[in-house]
Amino acid sequence: MTPAADAGAGGAPDAAVVDQAVQWMARLWSEEAADADRAACARWRAAHPDHELAWRRLQAMHEKFDGVPRGIAQHALRVPTPDPAARRRVLAALGLAGTAALAYPLARQAPALQAMAADARSATGEIRGLTLPDGTRLVLDTASAVNLRYDEHERRILLLRGRILVETESDPAGRPLRVESAQGTVEALGTVFSVQQEDGVSLAAVHAGAVDIRPAQAHGLAVRVEAGQRARYTTRAAHAPTVLDMQQDVWRQGQLVAQDMRLADLLAELSRYRPGLLRHDPALSELRVTGVFSLTDTDRTLANLAEGLGLKLISRTRYWVTLQPG
Repeated sequence: MTPAADAGAGGAPDAAVVDQAVQWMARLWSEEAADADRAACARWRAAHPDHELAWRRLQAMHEKFDGVPRGIAQHALRVPTPDPAARRRVLAALGLAGTAALAYPLARQAPALQAMAADARSATGEIRGLTLPDGTRLVLDTASAVNLRYDEHERRILLLRGRILVETESDPAGRPLRVESAQGTVEALGTVFSVQQEDGVSLAAVHAGAVDIRPAQAHGLAVRVEAGQRARYTTRAAHAPTVLDMQQDVWRQGQLVAQDMRLADLLAELSRYRPGLLRHDPALSELRVTGVFSLTDTDRTLANLAEGLGLKLISRTRYWVTLQPG
């Protein structure tokens, strides 16, 4: 066994590393994969023992279900199908939708794998809008996924990962609209609002109307959040609402507004909108940045940052970019 494999023995890679491994595997399975992509993936695997461990475990899962034709597997990874039931059947064939696969230590903490069977999802770097059957408008931020549970009693949106913006439409049947995340439920009160799923916490931001937040383990107690406010919540409690900075919520227009923002924080946000690795020299972390930047063309944003701050932008491949002092 190689040292890289030994380093991760007995543990599981971080969920973010697993997500990266899934992206690399999907890219290499695609018909557009080139030698440069394969070389970049090899460098990523060699960069840290956890990278190699995540890659090997994904390969093991794939080999376990190697009887599935390659074309079907590629389609499941690359193409959002309009038929969620058909998509789940494909994933069941891959062994990724059943209890046995989810019990696998890697799959339990791999949001990218769980999101494959979602009713609606967006790719990394994609901001996707759609209209739901009742006329409600939904915007999925980068790498987001939802399931829809509409019945005669309620309209429920299950947020599996990422962030969504919801513009509610009145329902003739009077069914409430709720967004459920891992931490609890947000009920719309004639409103425009967003919900973001983070590690161990969710964030609700209200642009119009109001919402009630009910943490999963708070015994039905609700916290009201009004227009122009935002509030974080865990499974046990919702924090007191704070003022919503509307400039920080223009992601739905594909923009990022930075006001005296640490470069490290700005790059962390940009990395959510591009595949691969985005790194920087630690000495640059505390540089302050102000401006409006594109989230839909992160290559241009990085080039502008490098030019404006006098930095070097080093691109080993399109998927491995580093900012260094000039």
